[in-house]
Amino acid sequence: MSDSVKRNISVTGNIEFSELKVTEPSEYAAGIPGVKAALEYVSKESGLFRSLKTLSRMNQKEGFDCPGCAWPDPDTPSKLGEYCENGAKAIAEEATFERVDKSFFKKYSVEEISTWTDYQIGKSGRITEPFVLRPNSVHYEPISWPDAFKMIAEQLHALDSPDEAIFYTSGRSSNEAAFLYGLFVRAFGTNNMPDCSNMCHESSGVALSETLGIGKGSVVLEDLHEAEVVMVIGQNPGTNHPRMLTALQKCKENDGKIITVNPLSESGLNRFKNPQQLSGILGKGIQLTDIFLQVKINQDVSLLKLVMKRLAKKEKNGESVFDHDFIKDKTNGFQQLLNDLEQYDEDHLLELCGVDSAQIDHAVDLLAKKSKIIICWAMGLTQHKNGVENIKECVNLLLAKGSIGKKGAGTCPVRGHSNVQGDRSMGIMHYVSEPLNRALKDTFGFDPPNHEGLDTVNAIQAMHQGKAKVFIALGGNFVSAASDTIYTAEALENCDLTVSVSTKLNRTHLTVGKTALILPTLGRTEQDKERFVTVENSMGKVHQSKGRLKPVSNQLKSEPEIVAEMANTYFGSTSKIEWLTLGTDYDLVRKKISEVLKGYEDYSGRSKGSGFYLPNNAREANFSRLPGGKAQFSVCKLPEHQLSKEEFLLMTVRSHDQFNTTIYGMNDRYRGIYGERRVVFMNPDDIKTKGLYPQQIVDLVSDYSGKIRRAENFKVIPYDIPSKNLCAYFPETNVLVPIDLYADKSNTPASKSVIVRIETK
Repeated sequence: MSDSVKRNISVTGNIEFSELKVTEPSEYAAGIPGVKAALEYVSKESGLFRSLKTLSRMNQKEGFDCPGCAWPDPDTPSKLGEYCENGAKAIAEEATFERVDKSFFKKYSVEEISTWTDYQIGKSGRITEPFVLRPNSVHYEPISWPDAFKMIAEQLHALDSPDEAIFYTSGRSSNEAAFLYGLFVRAFGTNNMPDCSNMCHESSGVALSETLGIGKGSVVLEDLHEAEVVMVIGQNPGTNHPRMLTALQKCKENDGKIITVNPLSESGLNRFKNPQQLSGILGKGIQLTDIFLQVKINQDVSLLKLVMKRLAKKEKNGESVFDHDFIKDKTNGFQQLLNDLEQYDEDHLLELCGVDSAQIDHAVDLLAKKSKIIICWAMGLTQHKNGVENIKECVNLLLAKGSIGKKGAGTCPVRGHSNVQGDRSMGIMHYVSEPLNRALKDTFGFDPPNHEGLDTVNAIQAMHQGKAKVFIALGGNFVSAASDTIYTAEALENCDLTVSVSTKLNRTHLTVGKTALILPTLGRTEQDKERFVTVENSMGKVHQSKGRLKPVSNQLKSEPEIVAEMANTYFGSTSKIEWLTLGTDYDLVRKKISEVLKGYEDYSGRSKGSGFYLPNNAREANFSRLPGGKAQFSVCKLPEHQLSKEEFLLMTVRSHDQFNTTIYGMNDRYRGIYGERRVVFMNPDDIKTKGLYPQQIVDLVSDYSGKIRRAENFKVIPYDIPSKNLCAYFPETNVLVPIDLYADKSNTPASKSVIVRIETK
């Protein structure tokens, strides 16, 4: 590597402003503007007729699963189309006419591309063939598939220990690819399998496993229709899971009520104009939120304690509020919870959460009379230092009301990427599962490693410290998704080899090791030799997905093929596993999955049509896995945020023109922002107190353990947000999140509660 060059890479890209237009936030979600935006986008990217034909097959029983969010499909999909505006954009991105080919990389160096915005990089198009970036070059060049696999095998063989390699998985992968990937990694000899769940719902998995005995939610789609109360906490479904709005609409039509808990009032939870109904196109739509509790950032525990404290007071006054039969028969620790609530002063809790007391009483009166309660949440609860306890406090409320294991009630963590939950079910995890190891040994005849591997945070630190030298990513945009952007980029650049299995160009292809490979794979929409793969939705249902579009290049391979050929090249004739056969015969992969994992009997057959649900003990109110065979109440602490006069608490969020790190456009229509992403939402009174003015240019600065991190060039936007709270988009503000600021137990980056200062230019 002595002849390697030092590449001049920009980690954050262009930070100059485009033309910003600010309007009032939208009063509703979807409707005609949503239809118009979707049609304009797909027409531009991939052609209107071609896109509409493709969309007609998305989320249909004989079609393909949306590569966007993991929201479940109804058993009877809409004939008008079972997709949303952002789903249409996701398909257009895959089916785009633009190409990243050898002429593209000959024209543009990685140094030049790195100066572009994430939006510009993403618009480059689909990757057409394998590419390599050699140590002495700043230009990717084509490489054959066999040579690429040989390069990976040589680098892996050169390691002193299997634990010097990191194998990352994104939520886009199929069950078949994820299972083969986990099989290869364990056969290689490590559990270093960080995945995107580490950065989002790991807090949910830990909290639910410890309290209910399963790291998944307990509800199915129809439960939302039957619920008496749905609490949506720390989630913005109008942008992140738009098809969820239809389920909430059905809840309202069945006389259910919706309580929204969030620092921002989001358009999608205010009013919904369903584009599949005449009233959604021409009428006023439907008001979704009945009670809005505008909580301060990361004060959900304070609010929930106050709610339960007032519920307990009603119980003392003779009202029947808690489900004591359920509590006695199915739970442990309720009295300890009540004792803990006694020590808190109501006025103090009220001050911490910042919610109007009368609104809280309104919510308490509603909850007191209902038992069919569902709590939905997303990153607004998980990405805090106390992320695990945020979810445990939600479980406390549900257990006290007996709202687990019955129709119309339960836990609903809303997963982000389309198969992130399926990855975990397939065994993508950094910790050791003895039952899984035994099953793998029985089926494949090798001893999997029995020591814990590295999660995302620890993997980044290991690469940064030179303890890990090879990084392989099955999908994703790792550098833009992770916290502490500059630190993460340095970690990747420390590696000898970085490998990305990808469909489109992203910033991770630029912040790379001494040698880098891009291995192009089929998109979810594309034909895979008449084979089908399977995925698991956010509610634990597994179903098939079969692409229909002609692949953009005959040089693309499927993810199972790539993983299998990687493993076959590494092991050669030394492995008893028939890797190449598994890489091409997906039915055989599913047969092996059914031998290793419970709940997958007759896998290929049952995955057709609507698919099948995996076993879920919490759905049956069966807590036999837990101490005493009972669900566990938790005593949770209040969050700790010591802000000085000059400090604010920042949460990072998506814009409406965005899915995870993929930027579809420069607008956030629901929040009234057009043409720009480098904005920071701020309370109007705080703007005046700080001596600022609307659209003033500022820097956001975090200072943890004496290390200054700076996000430059943001325009101040007055917005309805609690005082001392700020909001800005990621990945632009990920640079402010320290690598060692993460949730207790889950290590999920605390991207939703970052202490920052505002500095004027």
